[in-house]
Amino acid sequence: MKQQTKLAQKQETVAAQKTQSNTAKEFANSDELLRFDAAQTTVPPEIARRLQKSAANIPAPPRPWWKNLFGG
Repeated sequence: MKQQTKLAQKQETVAAQKTQSNTAKEFANSDELLRFDAAQTTVPPEIARRLQKSAANIPAPPRPWWKNLFGG
């Protein structure tokens, strides 16, 4: 009986938190939405490590043709 009461209280707490966090928010454009979402989302450490490793292996872009032609 005591466990059922604790379970009911937890469910009520979770429901209240969901209600509070479901406030509507409008964004002027998609970039704002993505920035907001990125700020709210935590990246798992393993994924962050893999992303850093991948970013370090990106080759430098080739020299533009106009720099080869005109020098610079």
